[in-house]
Amino acid sequence: MGKRIGMEVAVAVAEAVGLCNIDMAAVYPITPQSHIAEHLSDLVADGHIDCEFVTVESEHSAMSAVIGASGAGARSYTATSSQGLMLMHELLPIASAMRLPIVMGIANRAVSGPLNILNDHSDIMPQRDAGWIALFVENAQEAVDLSIAAFKIAEHKDVMLPVSVNIDGFQLTHMVEPFEMPTQEEVNEFLPPFVPHATLHPSKPVTMGAFAMSDYFTEIMKAKDEAVKASKKVIQQVFDEWGEKFGRPYKLVETYKADDADVMMLTMGSMGETAQMAIDELRAKGVKAGLVKLRLWRPFPFEELKAVIGNAKKLIVTDRACSFGGPGGPVFSEIKSALYAEARRPLIYNYIIGLGGRDVQVKEFVGMFENVLADTANKAADTYEFWGVRE
Repeated sequence: MGKRIGMEVAVAVAEAVGLCNIDMAAVYPITPQSHIAEHLSDLVADGHIDCEFVTVESEHSAMSAVIGASGAGARSYTATSSQGLMLMHELLPIASAMRLPIVMGIANRAVSGPLNILNDHSDIMPQRDAGWIALFVENAQEAVDLSIAAFKIAEHKDVMLPVSVNIDGFQLTHMVEPFEMPTQEEVNEFLPPFVPHATLHPSKPVTMGAFAMSDYFTEIMKAKDEAVKASKKVIQQVFDEWGEKFGRPYKLVETYKADDADVMMLTMGSMGETAQMAIDELRAKGVKAGLVKLRLWRPFPFEELKAVIGNAKKLIVTDRACSFGGPGGPVFSEIKSALYAEARRPLIYNYIIGLGGRDVQVKEFVGMFENVLADTANKAADTYEFWGVRE
């Protein structure tokens, strides 16, 4: 196994990507992703990676560059955050429609305005329907592991889709955490050389994705939807392979003390570890509390979620983004949809938390559970609340 070390998480992600024998990277710096871009460029400049690092003038150009490189058969990587991801938005559906196995690290950050450089999930949520596989990590080890596994998922012959690895900005990217870094030999064994299934080449020019009339467009969108849904099986297979090789298995939906839970909470990203501490406090008081952590956002793991919810009576869904004027947070809406037709489903409560990097402490997670347990008349079920709003 790799050596256990301590390192800033953003730097560790760049190191992990460097182990993947990438051919090309184009990354425009933006807080809090910049340290990924900076360290990756250092690795290339110092000769540690045999890779072309393309200096671009914007995130839009970065995504354009990796689309071109991936189309030509290069293993390609980029990273961004917040407004940078929004600037890439028009290109993201093109990358997935062309079935390009690009990997992108996203240091999740609040979207303006007002200007805020701290963490929430308001940058990734508008990209929900871009056709990208979306993974969420909880700590440094997961950020390293899934940044590597993402290439194997994306490049699998039954997938061939771009993958985003979502890493909470500052709360993870700028933290120094202990983790185990795989060796180059281990990564080489796990991740074979990229063999593209179709490539662009000047000697045989073709046009891809240029124009489709209405008599073809629906079928193309249907094919894309089927491809994204079918990728779920491969994602779990790759997670299983990783677990067998490195002793750290992953699931599409993770749980903590959920087997006999009467009331459960659902989180995505780094706040899951804080929520676990709240679960421990509640268990010590005799409350049968449990935690569900979504590792996979797209394709959505419907069956896996239903399996772990079990017989819980109440479910608290936390969101780190708003769906303005909608029925609640975007994750809340998704969970309600997933459980709508179930004969026995828990009452669902929604708390929108941690916006713009606001800290959510263990006692506050405990407070959410206490509020829901105190709602014996179930008046707050199927509603949402902005947690901690000052009067």
